[in-house]
Amino acid sequence: MTPKQESEMLMNAVLPVAERMLKEHGEFYPYGGCMMLDGSITHIGASDSDTEHPKSGDLLFVLKNSFREMASRRECKAVALVFDVSIPLPNAGEKSDAIQLSIEHAEGYSVELFFPYRLADGELFYGETLVQQGKHEFFRAS
Repeated sequence: MTPKQESEMLMNAVLPVAERMLKEHGEFYPYGGCMMLDGSITHIGASDSDTEHPKSGDLLFVLKNSFREMASRRECKAVALVFDVSIPLPNAGEKSDAIQLSIEHAEGYSVELFFPYRLADGELFYGETLVQQGKHEFFRAS
């Protein structure tokens, strides 16, 4: 499989968690997942033991540090961060809530996907998916 195909497998494994949490609770805390060297996928959450309602930024910090450590120890070959954002919609002049999915593969593939959504009566409705180049912040070229 190519790095892009493996990244898509990881995306398909982690995205349903956000969808389920949005439908059931109207929100979700940042979380992630990684593809291990054998191709298996592990879901990863973060917590802040100091508070019952942690800040999303604090959880993202914890997740990013964990992913950097795993990548530097070569324990995984791809990571994905999933979190809720508000983005401006192209050509619409308005903002939308969106699920942001940042995926990075050890072989250099890195992408950020944005899934604009709205909730109505417990149902999740998506707008047009937006994609941009990722930041390459976990795996370093060796």
